Amino acid sequence: ATAYGAKLSDLKASGFAGIFSLFVGVIVSFSLGAIIAISFGYEDPISITTIGAGSVTFVVGPVTGSAIGADSEVIALSIAVGLVKSILVMTVTPVVAKRIGLDNPRSAIVFGGVMGTNSGVAAGLAAVDPKLVPYGAMTATFYTALGCLMVPSIMFLLIDVFF
Repeated sequence: ATAYGAKLSDLKASGFAGIFSLFVGVIVSFSLGAIIAISFGYEDPISITTIGAGSVTFVVGPVTGSAIGADSEVIALSIAVGLVKSILVMTVTPVVAKRIGLDNPRSAIVFGGVMGTNSGVAAGLAAVDPKLVPYGAMTATFYTALGCLMVPSIMFLLIDVFF
């Protein structure tokens, strides 16, 4: 449903770039969130992972927190981090769109994969060009699913090794 209006030929042409952007987006967002959690004094792997997951999206945060046994306060914080990210993506996208070349389906697919927050990407792209929304929203939807798979498992195990 999120890809309604997208041309199949554009989606096929951007397949590898879209998939690659999903992994880069999840890993970079999670890493930045984990660094923020550590800088605010969180030292346990469960809290660091949950807050990092929130920076992936405000959906991935509570899914991860519930899966690995985080406190409700940390889960709430992960949701807040995800909401801040969503609002930032939503408001900054129209400002930077021309500078980053966000003007075609391929760039929208990559943008959705890197930013990931579905509501932020869809709203930001709607302000730039409504025809780009299905492309960015599609990869942003997969981004949330990938985050829900990767963060409570692979990313948690990596954080657990180091903390």
